[in-house]
Amino acid sequence: MADSKKAGTVKVTQTRSPIGRPGDQRATLIGLGLNKMNKTRELENTPAVQGMIDKVRHLVRVDEG
Repeated sequence: MADSKKAGTVKVTQTRSPIGRPGDQRATLIGLGLNKMNKTRELENTPAVQGMIDKVRHLVRVDEG
């Protein structure tokens, strides 16, 4: 079926906990679909997603999909 290595996607993995961080950073992680350590999501590479990733870059690992 669809190839998981589609152009225009990024893999985002939560590597650090949002405990002790501002509430907006926790909400950004939830918006990205990340709510547990080591959880990975494959998301479309859009300007909105890139902005969210930049906001929590210190809490996630990003791999080009």
